[in-house]
Amino acid sequence: MKKYIIGMGLFVLVAGSFSSCKKELEEKYTNPEKSTTASIPGFFTAMLNNDRVAAKYWNVRTFLSIGPGVYAQTSYFSNGNTVYQQNDGYTQQYWDDFYSPGGNGSGSMAQYRSMEVAYNEAPDGEKATKEIFMHAGKVVLIEQAAKMVDLWGDIPYTEAGSLPTNSTITLPKYDDQQALYTSFIADLKTAATYFKNAQSTAEFAKYDILLSGSVDKWARYANSLRLRLLMRISNVDESTARTEALAMLNDPANFPLVDGGDVAAYNPRATDILLSPLTNSVSTLVDAFKEGSWYATDYMLNKVMLPANDPRIPVIYDKGSKTVNGRLVQNPTFRAMPYNFTTAQQESSFADYALVDSATFLLNASLPGILITASEVNFLKAEAQERWGSTAAAKTAYDLALKQSVSFYYYLNNLNTSGIKTETLPAASVIQEFVESPSVAYATATNKLANIYTQKWLHFGILQATEAWSEYRRTNTPALLFVTTGKTSGFDVPPNRLIYPSGEKSYNSANYAAVQAKDTRVNKIFWDVN
Repeated sequence: MKKYIIGMGLFVLVAGSFSSCKKELEEKYTNPEKSTTASIPGFFTAMLNNDRVAAKYWNVRTFLSIGPGVYAQTSYFSNGNTVYQQNDGYTQQYWDDFYSPGGNGSGSMAQYRSMEVAYNEAPDGEKATKEIFMHAGKVVLIEQAAKMVDLWGDIPYTEAGSLPTNSTITLPKYDDQQALYTSFIADLKTAATYFKNAQSTAEFAKYDILLSGSVDKWARYANSLRLRLLMRISNVDESTARTEALAMLNDPANFPLVDGGDVAAYNPRATDILLSPLTNSVSTLVDAFKEGSWYATDYMLNKVMLPANDPRIPVIYDKGSKTVNGRLVQNPTFRAMPYNFTTAQQESSFADYALVDSATFLLNASLPGILITASEVNFLKAEAQERWGSTAAAKTAYDLALKQSVSFYYYLNNLNTSGIKTETLPAASVIQEFVESPSVAYATATNKLANIYTQKWLHFGILQATEAWSEYRRTNTPALLFVTTGKTSGFDVPPNRLIYPSGEKSYNSANYAAVQAKDTRVNKIFWDVN
């Protein structure tokens, strides 16, 4: 059996060779082999050190920007005939990176199962000191598992990573997606309650590379993630969502959230749930942006931001430039390429259009991995209040979310240490003027929920494209248009879900058979009922 030798966030995998790809895949689903000195804190740090959270090449370039970012139009894409066809190899890697370590992710499932085994075998006296790691690890696992459900639907979860008592390898069943969401929401409530009353430890602070051992932040993270999931199910189980969400919003003392302390010009580093780049990180988002074209998207810039004179424009986009008479000349205005340009038109017109900002994205090696922000939480509050509570409270939360989004993007911009000029946060009066602009203002909106959904989608942007795609499918907002002519047959529109990767279908075939009928790109995730 393999053994993990765990140190501070690092692990060495000692393994013999395997006789077949099937056995290798089976290992991904069985109990992660443990050393006799398995370190629960070490496994926990390994969970956090996740390249599928960090702004890394293998997350942004090979998954977000060619999948969810295309389907949600938060990333630029070429209008080729296979643009809506998922890349099986890259989705296989994303799938594998959730279940096992050693690839481009942390293997969240395997790491947590290792924590469970070590915890269950620990003496009772030691369990008390390690309980805090188990609750935090469960929050981390759920955040990633919920994304897996949002992408695929039913996934192996309860049996994944477990070794049955008879010591035989059993590949895991697929759990029902709605039942998984129910369990996630319940487990997050348990974790939040624990952290609300817990005391941190020096050991936890040492190994917690995400929140430095702050139990207050862990409570806020668990509550905020739970609010996200409750609103995600709110169109299919409105009663539960309404009851649980309002209970949280009406009792902030017992259900603290990642809301920035209701401060517009807040400090994201102090309050948001962000994974800072580690000093040994060499494959940053910079590498992702070095490959391919990263241009502004039509609806986001032309239809939403420009009409509102959005103050985020200068830190999200650059006007672009072209050579005129041998001189490099900046374009006079911000504008994005029309979404319906042909590939030939796109390739001949790049120089005339805006691209993503260099200081914020292209050359910013300090970009954090984004898990949840104050702006998102206040957009969630606004939706819940508009649907079930007070329109006045909804407006307050919406206006705050907009202002915090401005602060957030200027914060990202100012993280750049490459020497490129960064921007100064506009004056509060300028931001207020934006909030009150006709196309954005909450008071004048004919469909207030549409404004909430659109601005939340915009806030997610490039780096949280998976969340943007999930919310777009749930709300059908904004009103995106897609080029459908000239596409490969069967792939003429974006999918409603990803199909399972081929390796999974092959090597977990007996269990796959139970979900095969649902494995189509037109089938919807359970919360997508609009």
